[in-house]
Amino acid sequence: MQQKLHIKVGDTVKVISGEANGQEGNILSIDRKKMRATVEGVNLVKKHQKPSAANPEGGIVETEAGIHVSNLMVVHNGQASRVGRKPNKDGKIVRYSKKSGEEIK
Repeated sequence: MQQKLHIKVGDTVKVISGEANGQEGNILSIDRKKMRATVEGVNLVKKHQKPSAANPEGGIVETEAGIHVSNLMVVHNGQASRVGRKPNKDGKIVRYSKKSGEEIK
């Protein structure tokens, strides 16, 4: 079974360590096997591409590379916060911000 993560696709996250430290962006995709997430506009790498039908020129293209999920914190109400899980009134488990105590949508 896959491990539960504190982040989801679409969350706004802040990078807390590494070369991209302090940068923020939305999560585009998550690789649960490698425990890495691709964040929009963060950890850009240059990739050499051959000419193809989609890109007839080829050349060097900048794309986002993955960042380990342990280096990401969810941003809630403008503040980076740790994430907890607790049941809500209906008994469904929801994520909440440990800094403010509010439920994360």
